[in-house]
Amino acid sequence: MQSIFKEYLFTKHVFVCESADLAQAESQAFETVFSLANLFGISVTKGKDLARMEMIELAAKELGVNVPEPFYKGFPESVKSLTHEELLFDQLVHYAKTYGFGYFDEPGHSILERDYERLAFGERTVLKNFEIITEEEAVKLLATYVEGLLASSRPLNQKQFKMVCEYCTAYKYRVRSCASKNTVVQLLVTLRDLYFCRFLKLSDTIKVADDLNFADYNFNENLRKLNFRNQDRKLLTGVINACFNAGRVDLATCYEKKDLWCGLLHHLHYKPINKEAEDFVREMRTKGNHSVYAEFERLLRLRNVRGAVDVLAEGKGFGAVLRNLDYIVSRIEDPKDLSYVLSKLDSKNNLILMQLMLHYAASHGPAAGQGRTFRFARHGMLRAHREDEWEKARRKSQLPQKTKDVLLRFITENLERNLAGKLGKVYVDEDMKKIALPLQESTSQGGFGVLSKGSRLPLPEGKKLRGFTYWEKVDDIDLSVIGLDDEGGQIEFSWRTMAANQSDAICYSGDETSGYNGGSEFFDVNFDAIKELYPKLHYLVFCDNVFSGVNFEACFCKAGYMMRDEEDSGEIFEPKTVSTSFIIDCPSTFAYLFALDLEKREMVWLNCAKGGETIVAGATSLAFLLNYCEVTNVMNVYHFFELMAREMVADPAEADVIVSDSEAVWEQAKAAGDEGKKERIQSFDFERLLALMNA
Repeated sequence: MQSIFKEYLFTKHVFVCESADLAQAESQAFETVFSLANLFGISVTKGKDLARMEMIELAAKELGVNVPEPFYKGFPESVKSLTHEELLFDQLVHYAKTYGFGYFDEPGHSILERDYERLAFGERTVLKNFEIITEEEAVKLLATYVEGLLASSRPLNQKQFKMVCEYCTAYKYRVRSCASKNTVVQLLVTLRDLYFCRFLKLSDTIKVADDLNFADYNFNENLRKLNFRNQDRKLLTGVINACFNAGRVDLATCYEKKDLWCGLLHHLHYKPINKEAEDFVREMRTKGNHSVYAEFERLLRLRNVRGAVDVLAEGKGFGAVLRNLDYIVSRIEDPKDLSYVLSKLDSKNNLILMQLMLHYAASHGPAAGQGRTFRFARHGMLRAHREDEWEKARRKSQLPQKTKDVLLRFITENLERNLAGKLGKVYVDEDMKKIALPLQESTSQGGFGVLSKGSRLPLPEGKKLRGFTYWEKVDDIDLSVIGLDDEGGQIEFSWRTMAANQSDAICYSGDETSGYNGGSEFFDVNFDAIKELYPKLHYLVFCDNVFSGVNFEACFCKAGYMMRDEEDSGEIFEPKTVSTSFIIDCPSTFAYLFALDLEKREMVWLNCAKGGETIVAGATSLAFLLNYCEVTNVMNVYHFFELMAREMVADPAEADVIVSDSEAVWEQAKAAGDEGKKERIQSFDFERLLALMNA
């Protein structure tokens, strides 16, 4: 079985015993199970007799073992023992050798660090429960994941897409349906298979061209500057012809991007294959715009809101009305028109409804006098645009709170009606109130311990959090922490500031700038101490950026965090204590990792690849990230299943569906004796959650 499938299943707490290894498994079982527990804190709860030595290698790869040493080998104690002047001198000498004289051949280390003594590791750790299954079982399990991901109308993250793509190739899987145009286009572009055209309309060709242009032409995002190779021109021509042959020609939608179509057809030297294609080419090359949105805008300018909504609903569907709701409602002058608009919103698209629910319930708007920040995803990366003074003075779409409340109430009632009674008897663990639904994961990195954006994990007392990053194939990646208060103020903790800010509250391992063959950086955060030292701070945001300027996907970089005793053993990286570890391989130079809520003592998942070429943290405002921190207050996994359940039960043994990460709860459910009829859903089962949200 390919490594990509084993790695994906590892994130689901599953090992695979390959068919060829079944005969030898029993002879290695005891040693493997013992080593997994001793080295990584992994407890095998099922399939112990299938354990193989290769599983130790996989765990080491995913959780980290031979992590490069940071600048201070005795972090954190050796850092705390040095003065501000010594810390600064150390780094200046290191910078002089590397960026000054260009000496990057060997990892740099402190020249003033004192000797230190490590203790035997004896910290308290939490076991990670895993199962071992056969290869045949693994292929079936992967099939359910693939089908769940393809059922989602939301774009997939890179790890999910790569798994789907490889599964289609390795197991000759023919996609029968796919709800997301983004996923279809990615599959078409990656596999070069015109089979996927059956899920597209003619207007989607522009998106195919956009993906090709971004992926294969030095990240050129400007579709107006085309320079496709012949093989790509043939692919695009094949897409266009397939749509004409199948009659999937949505001319009104093509008008929306008429200029782009005109340029694309010219670049392809396109020759029409039938009368309909000839008419289309002529229409794209002549003046005039007959798109749905053109008529929609014309009617809005005439203050005919009802007519505009009718045109949009008829031409683009109810989903388009929902997506443009702010814009439409902001143009309403007659209160009766709001009731009419709401009557046109009988949408069954639960994903859009939930996203709007988060939008209207968000409490973190712009500070007084500041412009709004708009978040959107493009090519799997987060983009943020902040209003300038010109835009702020002319904006019309900011709604009063009273109107937001009306919309929120309507959307909530609609969602409750759509979901009601979809499942039978359901048991949901209280912990699921802290887990967010996977509504906005396209910009995420995948890996062990990764949860949906906005998910919160309680952090135990007596522990500090050690954030980490380590890398190869690049000289300098920076781990930084940005402190945010509730008024939008920021404090930067990074290589630029930490020489003067090292303390028991927050401690940094030093700026490693010669790590081509392996470098690492760490931050320790002690919750009680940092709240005392910085009482105004509410959140700490961990960021990773490639100071060397290349994209993450051009190197190897891992990030995550460990939970360590406040007085730790001195072993800087200990796999047993790793709570999450994931590869950052996005086509950009900056990523938001996670945030710490200092008031609630919780970790909040951010996990966003940021678009652009930012190579230094702290240069822009991060206040817009605060909206992710309140996601679970609006909608969470517990509430979602509460809406879907025909009956919520307190005893797992009575439930048809058990939503819990607890092994004890699952054992209690199985005690009823009908395990095969019960479904277990855990916090990391994105695929099942996506399928249910799109049902």
